[in-house]
Amino acid sequence: MEILWFLIAVGLLVAALAPLIRRRRDGRLRLVPPGSPDAADPADYGFALQEELDVRIPGPDRDLMDALAVVQQSGQWQAASQLLAGTPKDGELRWQRVQAFAGAAALELAAQPGAGASWLKAWRLQAEKDAGGAQVHAELLVQQAWRHSGGVGSEDHRIILEEAREACRKAVLLAPGDPVPYITELAVARALGYSEAEFDGLWAKVIDVAPNHMGAHLAALHYWCEKWHGSREKADSFAHAAAARAPHGSLLAALPLFAVYEHKPDLVLGAFWQSAVVTRAVEGALYAVHQARPDDPMLAHVRHLLLSFLVPMERWAEAMEQVRHVDGCVGALPWSAAQDPAAEYAVYRALAVAGYEANGGSPATLPH
Repeated sequence: MEILWFLIAVGLLVAALAPLIRRRRDGRLRLVPPGSPDAADPADYGFALQEELDVRIPGPDRDLMDALAVVQQSGQWQAASQLLAGTPKDGELRWQRVQAFAGAAALELAAQPGAGASWLKAWRLQAEKDAGGAQVHAELLVQQAWRHSGGVGSEDHRIILEEAREACRKAVLLAPGDPVPYITELAVARALGYSEAEFDGLWAKVIDVAPNHMGAHLAALHYWCEKWHGSREKADSFAHAAAARAPHGSLLAALPLFAVYEHKPDLVLGAFWQSAVVTRAVEGALYAVHQARPDDPMLAHVRHLLLSFLVPMERWAEAMEQVRHVDGCVGALPWSAAQDPAAEYAVYRALAVAGYEANGGSPATLPH
């Protein structure tokens, strides 16, 4: 039955897009607004080609990419160690960089089981007390549990998660006051089904060292969504409470939008996008984006999720504003949850361009 619903949904999507699809001379498909003599093409705006989109990170981080290139090409893990050692532990950037290194290692191991990520193995063997290496290793275990352990609930899944929990606690001892190991354990708490008392104890440690950490709140939100999957009340309450106490300029004001995303129905009807719940969450996220520092590492995460809501809401100009800021990097929700993140993002981007031009927009009218 699930397959039937999937095929029906795909059929409806194809039927809806059929009037908009044209083929370029080079064979690539492009979307065309009804009645428009010219096809809408993301390339006209200087946007990246689909094959150029970076699925590893949510937004540009040249220092990270340089360090990752060194460790992957030469095996010199010291570049990663030095970058993390110089990244403040009290901000969002360190958490993102740990995730990126672990994600790169996970992809290598998936491509070359047993042989990939030799740089991380050398890092752990040669610098056992290095806090950055311990944190990347713990995060890698979590990612492996979700990606390659035989499925949620399997024995391999639980064994890897137990190992990840132990790795998190060892990492805490190497870097007191660093929230990253606690945040990684929040993902373990979700997967292993910590009791509320166990989770509250862990969350108290997070709040003690990083009370306004957006990444930590996202990880905690996932726990509440997982535990109360039949009811959204706990997750919504957590998200709205965090947004209400968020300091000025904090992206925590966008947390209710992530809660809405977590509880989005599998079969979404048009009325959903016009509902008061969705509208309020989107407006809150837009407010948070406008108030946030331009260099906030979590800003790209919020913009990516906003794009996925603004397109079906047909708020084309606002959708294009998000594309303008995030294009090139797609390592964030909702794209990262898709089998092909770049392709998923490219579809939404093309729809945003088509809708924008169908309503009078053009490359000349999009702010730079």
